[in-house]
Amino acid sequence: MTCCQPLMLRLVLSALSLWLPMPIAAAQGPASTQPLRVVVAGLVHGHAAGFFEHNQNRADLQIVGIFEPSRELFDQYAKKFNLQTEPYFSDLGQALQATHPDAVLGYTSTYDHRRVVEMAARYHVAVMVEKPLAVSTEDAHAIRDAARLAKIPVLVNYETTWYRSNHAAYDLVHDGSLGEVRRIVVHDGHAGPKEIGVQPEFFAWLTDPKLDGAGALFDFGCYGADLATWLMEGRRPDSVTAVTQQIKPEIYPHVDDEATVVLTYPKAVAIFQASWNWPFDRKDMEVYGQRGQVFTVKRDDVRVRIPGQEKTLPGKPIATPYDDSISELRAVVFEGAKPDPPTSLDTNVIVVEILDAARQSAQIGRTVRLQK
Repeated sequence: MTCCQPLMLRLVLSALSLWLPMPIAAAQGPASTQPLRVVVAGLVHGHAAGFFEHNQNRADLQIVGIFEPSRELFDQYAKKFNLQTEPYFSDLGQALQATHPDAVLGYTSTYDHRRVVEMAARYHVAVMVEKPLAVSTEDAHAIRDAARLAKIPVLVNYETTWYRSNHAAYDLVHDGSLGEVRRIVVHDGHAGPKEIGVQPEFFAWLTDPKLDGAGALFDFGCYGADLATWLMEGRRPDSVTAVTQQIKPEIYPHVDDEATVVLTYPKAVAIFQASWNWPFDRKDMEVYGQRGQVFTVKRDDVRVRIPGQEKTLPGKPIATPYDDSISELRAVVFEGAKPDPPTSLDTNVIVVEILDAARQSAQIGRTVRLQK
């Protein structure tokens, strides 16, 4: 760092280099080495395959049961991932009663998240589901109420939570390097579920408005709603305006495949574009402040622009245990750690309220104001 380097750039570089670990509520003890015993609830979500590919052999994780109503689908997974010792259950309640797990990992349709959480709450078992939390505000509030009554944590897993670039952008916003936020723009999606070849059981519910909540709006709009709520420190937007389209009705006759959503705050706007029509996969964000801007570049880097300077910089590693979903869940279950805001239940109830309002706005062709 040279003495003549502009003060603002030095502040930005300092923000990216001084990211500190979040504190754990309790000291590390024997629980930090014992495996997290989990029941996998459902296999119809395409992310289940990624879970087995990347986590099956972790020493800190033990799969004690798999619930899936379709024995045929379970057998397919058992053959592909060599699930020889994991007990199979066709009933989630029986799985929980028989195995007494530490947590449930939900890979059902979004519609079934409420049922999974309410069942886990009966047995006082923590839950992590794939994004988004629910298909409606009613279901999101029911999940919140069940979790509070049973005093269980409920987390929501987003791929983007584990991106160094998003954490670097958050830090730049909240250390004042960019000034007060004025605009957030988030782009998420791919060419479409059929076009990228998702599993048939995944495609079946992903394109069903009851089971998914909508199409691209819920599938990818949840990322923008989650990131905007995180950056705005958990504040609900004042209003939600959305436009959805069916650009490929011959493929997706029952759901939207294109959605643009605008959120307004007292001094800021957030725009997210969720699409099954991008030419390439993308999950990126732009944040504009009073004095500067930051663009995320894939998973790890950010491009920062301030007056007279523009640089691409690496984001720092995310501190353990907030660097992957299983590590965070272990810390929450065993050590009483507080969930990172993007995965937290409070944030994700707001996410669903935003998505529900966006769906309504697109249907009626008007802006919807959120109740405080």
